[in-house]
Amino acid sequence: MFKVEPICRVLTSHGLKIATSTYYAAKNRTPSTRTARDTEKKTQIRRIHTDTFSVYGVRKVWRQLHREGISVARCTVARLMRDLGLEGARRGKKICTTVRDDGHDRAADLLQRDFTASRPNERWVADYIYVAAWPGLVYVAFRHGRAPAGDRGLVRRHQQAGQLVLDALDMALWRRDSAGTPTGPRLVHHSDAGSQYTSFAFTAHLLEAGIDASIGTVGDALGNALMESQIGLYKTALIKPKRPWHDLADVELGTAE
Repeated sequence: MFKVEPICRVLTSHGLKIATSTYYAAKNRTPSTRTARDTEKKTQIRRIHTDTFSVYGVRKVWRQLHREGISVARCTVARLMRDLGLEGARRGKKICTTVRDDGHDRAADLLQRDFTASRPNERWVADYIYVAAWPGLVYVAFRHGRAPAGDRGLVRRHQQAGQLVLDALDMALWRRDSAGTPTGPRLVHHSDAGSQYTSFAFTAHLLEAGIDASIGTVGDALGNALMESQIGLYKTALIKPKRPWHDLADVELGTAE
């Protein structure tokens, strides 16, 4: 290891004049108020980034800081994350899993891209994706609604006869009923035009539960935009960073977490 004096001599000989006393003065100088403040904020930023699977970008880290009562400008968060070499996850190419069956009668689009809800259990949106694991494909069905239970993902190995989406619907109904949340007027279940959601078995299940079916328009990327966004975040925040996935239990535990 080289000492300070010879390093300063070499730097000076190359036109970068710096005295040994200047180095020691800078080293022993008390950190400025801004430096101390930045150091503390960097600690909080690194903590939030780590706790959120290292996928939060500037905007989400900034908002989380404000939720925790830490006042900081967004541009400051961007500067400090740049210093720390931290960045958010970026979404990749979308893979379409919707396979429609033109032989099925489809329900009308009752939401017309309006996914707002004035109360719990007024509108549910649903979709499913597959996740590549070592033994084969694992399917994950989602249901999202403005309810205390929040978003739910159901993980299965099969996709036969739409049983996956039926199980997800049953789970959602059980959670709704066990929570004792008043339902008010009829609940609307909205999905894309995938054959699993337009099948006779699924439609009959909705009717039996007193739920109105709603299907997004075919070929319209915004027809089920809310759930598409949720699944996109799920893939970006969990599936891609933690692959390869070993088996169904691995995906199930990750989804629950």
